[in-house]
Amino acid sequence: MKRKWTVLVISFVMGLFLAGVGLAKEKVTVYTSLETDEIVKYLEVARKDLPDLEIDIIRLSTGELGARMLAEKDNPQADCIWGWAVTNMEQFIPLNMLEPYKPKGVEKLEKRFVHPEYYYVGIDMYIAAFCVNTKVMKEKDLPMPKGWNDLLNPKFKGLIAMPNPVASGTGFLQVSSILQMYGAKEGKEDGWEFLKKLDKNIGQYIKSGSRPAKMTAQGEFAVGCSFDFVVAEQKKLGFPVEFVFPIEGAGYEIEANALMKGAKNPKAAKRFLDWAISENAMKEYAKFKYGVTLPGIPTRPDLPKLSEIKLYPMDFAWQAKNRDAILKKWESLFLR
Repeated sequence: MKRKWTVLVISFVMGLFLAGVGLAKEKVTVYTSLETDEIVKYLEVARKDLPDLEIDIIRLSTGELGARMLAEKDNPQADCIWGWAVTNMEQFIPLNMLEPYKPKGVEKLEKRFVHPEYYYVGIDMYIAAFCVNTKVMKEKDLPMPKGWNDLLNPKFKGLIAMPNPVASGTGFLQVSSILQMYGAKEGKEDGWEFLKKLDKNIGQYIKSGSRPAKMTAQGEFAVGCSFDFVVAEQKKLGFPVEFVFPIEGAGYEIEANALMKGAKNPKAAKRFLDWAISENAMKEYAKFKYGVTLPGIPTRPDLPKLSEIKLYPMDFAWQAKNRDAILKKWESLFLR
């Protein structure tokens, strides 16, 4: 009888163990530069669509994410990247740090947003925009800026916030678009001369693409150089702000996903990357972003029409190739 009970107890314990194994979730570690308020909403959908996947999100600014990846090159701690600037992503392909992966449904996306060898897959775009606090403008009798050149007006001295391009992808797209406008691709230095003039009016360089808009909305600055949807969010919250897209041409960036080479949880990472280009995910991205890479998804109605904005034709390959040199020079000139 004793032996029989021993067998039953062992069977019961094994049953509990196997049940626990069955209930255990797969885990995926994801690095992202998406904004925190976006991530919260996106994950609500992801966890409904992938209930058996434990999603560990680590949010870093664009520059910090790249630095962390380099530091972990020989022992990657992330399984995949979600919503990181293509300009930065391009740099990690020759470093052999990304694994080509063709997620389910990728054929439905616009081809121009997908790497030809599937090292990354674009999901959305964001556009540089000024957040202008109309209350501060009125109090200080400032002229409404229409573009970058208007920000050189001495009346704006100390009243402009701009992202630090070393840490912020938004800051880098702003700086690189200005350099390209002034002929940097042809070897001209005019863009740097413009940035030196602009620097005289900058009150603060901030390690975030969204904070210049948020601080401006709070009245700390007259103009925050930021990006489209964060300005829309401040306006929706009731702050006295308006959009301004530079008439010279607004820089923009594509955000993309990728599989890390050496991922510890590649199966889970692939499941997450499949979800990250699904229709459900794209519909959620479109609540924040101007455009997504899956055709047919409507954009948010409170943003100006894309057809009304002059986009600067960004050269992502040039930006990626010259990124380190641009940032090194920017630091030497403007880091405070």
